[in-house]
Amino acid sequence: MEELLERLLEECRPAAKEGRVADYIPELAKGDPKALGLYIIGSEGKRSWAGDCRQTFTIQSIVKPILLLQALLDNGVEFVMRRVGVEATGKPFDAINSGDQSLDSGNINPMVNMGAIVMCSLIHGRSYDERFQRLLGLTRRLAGDQEIDVDEAVYRSEKSHGSKNRALAYLLKSHGLLDDDVEEVLDCYFRACSIQVDCRALAHIGAVLSNRGRLPVSNERIFPGAMSRYVNAILMTCGMYDGSGEFALRVGVPAKSGVGGGIMAVVPTRMGIGIFGPALDRKGNSVAGIKLLERLSGELHLSIF
Repeated sequence: MEELLERLLEECRPAAKEGRVADYIPELAKGDPKALGLYIIGSEGKRSWAGDCRQTFTIQSIVKPILLLQALLDNGVEFVMRRVGVEATGKPFDAINSGDQSLDSGNINPMVNMGAIVMCSLIHGRSYDERFQRLLGLTRRLAGDQEIDVDEAVYRSEKSHGSKNRALAYLLKSHGLLDDDVEEVLDCYFRACSIQVDCRALAHIGAVLSNRGRLPVSNERIFPGAMSRYVNAILMTCGMYDGSGEFALRVGVPAKSGVGGGIMAVVPTRMGIGIFGPALDRKGNSVAGIKLLERLSGELHLSIF
């Protein structure tokens, strides 16, 4: 497996030249556009890796399925579905959903920024600091790494350059979809996006989702299997921003990308995959990372279709 991964990685690395590192958050602009790494954890715990898989980066939007899981664990499926929809928007992840009709929960899903901001408000806790600590605890457990923490420099950069997300949050507030203080909710969201991970951590999260809520090797249950099905279905239709349909054709597995360059992919019952490649396409997805996943899917017949 390692030989295959090394070959595919070197074949796909040149594709990074077609993308560019995110720069709307200044700290993200420091990423190396040539970096590319891959880590795989199979359903029985077998691990394989290649390239820059131990380089750390911030989780960014890949925290969204974790936010969704925490909201589901705290409130149940029916309550969450009343607060945020499941349909793909067909718009960029940070689009302002405005128009003649009143904004309602059906207009957003948990994998776009507006939906994720609502998810932060659904986490239980006496304060937003407590809510974030609970989310961080779930992230550490899913990733199999108790040392995972926030990249403070990225958090400060996110917070000081978060005007678009503030606009989204106040729009939610104006339509009655956000009850709490906007700045408190956003602080939780900015911290969540600034959690620092590597490819191994993403692969471990993907492995739990592929194993219907159970940890690899120990088989300890973290969340009910029905929630895994719920999250994976939304990842399949909405996880790769407004490129999710093309990704379904090219790769064919549930996945979530982030503008930090990460991709977390789930191959149900088989494996979790973590990829890092910070050079992004215009939709915010890793250029070389998608190409690598496409090649890997073809070689190992991973597509669920």
